[in-house]
Amino acid sequence: MKITNVQATTHNVPVPVPLMDEPVMRPFVFCQVDTDAGVTGYGISGPIQRKAVREHINAELGPLVTGMDPMDTERIWHLCYVEHNPRSQTGVWSSALSAIDIALWDIKGKALGVPVWRLLGGAQPNVPAYITFGLPEYTEEQLVQVARDFVAQGEDKLKMVVGVAGDHQAWREDSDRVHAVRDAIGPGVQLSMDANYMFQFNNALNLAKAVEECNVEWFEEPVWGNDAPLLHELRMRTSIPLSAGQNEGHRFRARELLVHQSIDILQPNVVYCGGYTEGMKFAALAQAFNLPIANGGGWPHHNMHLQAAVPNGWRIEYHYVMWKCGEMVFDGCVGPRQGWTAMPETPGLGLEPKWDALAEWRE
Repeated sequence: MKITNVQATTHNVPVPVPLMDEPVMRPFVFCQVDTDAGVTGYGISGPIQRKAVREHINAELGPLVTGMDPMDTERIWHLCYVEHNPRSQTGVWSSALSAIDIALWDIKGKALGVPVWRLLGGAQPNVPAYITFGLPEYTEEQLVQVARDFVAQGEDKLKMVVGVAGDHQAWREDSDRVHAVRDAIGPGVQLSMDANYMFQFNNALNLAKAVEECNVEWFEEPVWGNDAPLLHELRMRTSIPLSAGQNEGHRFRARELLVHQSIDILQPNVVYCGGYTEGMKFAALAQAFNLPIANGGGWPHHNMHLQAAVPNGWRIEYHYVMWKCGEMVFDGCVGPRQGWTAMPETPGLGLEPKWDALAEWRE
């Protein structure tokens, strides 16, 4: 079997969200890899530098891998690395290769009649799942209402965004929002918070101390740039577990977080880190440090396969916008049910594109 064509396109999907009049736009890169055996794989990457990612796939990585055997995922990954990223830069290259690698594993699973999560290791047929409900656009009252609605549906693990003020330093407002949600959902529901690396160290520490009594499950990407030494310092000064890694494009950045003892949870995201081939290396590194991995950065229908593949896979993130975006552009999406995801047995990723939707929202 040989790769005959690689094509990437960009799309921008208007996702309706609860309690909001206007949809939230969610851009992404879609990648199709065709073979001479008639087996086609589909991958994605996220919105970051998406037009550059699209062009890198179409003009450079795609032509490079055309003619190769799609089953040789390690060979293809290493060739792309040597030819286009020998100094281990992250960004466009990592995102572009992620989309291709995901599609290659989709092909491999379809060709062998096995779901990707089983090909990668098959450690867990059922994986804990959490809902990222707390969008920054919500008022405090809306946050409380949406959180209560998910709890009423049986979901027991929730996450909300902090760093919502315009200057990303109004930690007192974030503290009020976290306390309001905790009071609304009670002590039995897990609650995490995600700063999207938007805090200065002192404000991250202030917020952590202000909400420690709320029994926060983890504080995600609390400081600018995922600065490993600063994360370590924060970790030593709060009882709240820290997590990071969702936008890191190489195992080498993950190693930095682990060696510095910066985090309690490593968060590879296969649409950014280099796909499943590199995502498995993230997972192995974390396991060597006796740490779990958890999906951060959304795109659950692709990341669930990594979480289910390994014994230290700990959480699938159903970020509401990316969760529903996936359902709008793919058939076969599997959602959470009362805090768990039962992994599909469909070969490959189990996802088939909705071509009309992709065409409607193509950029």
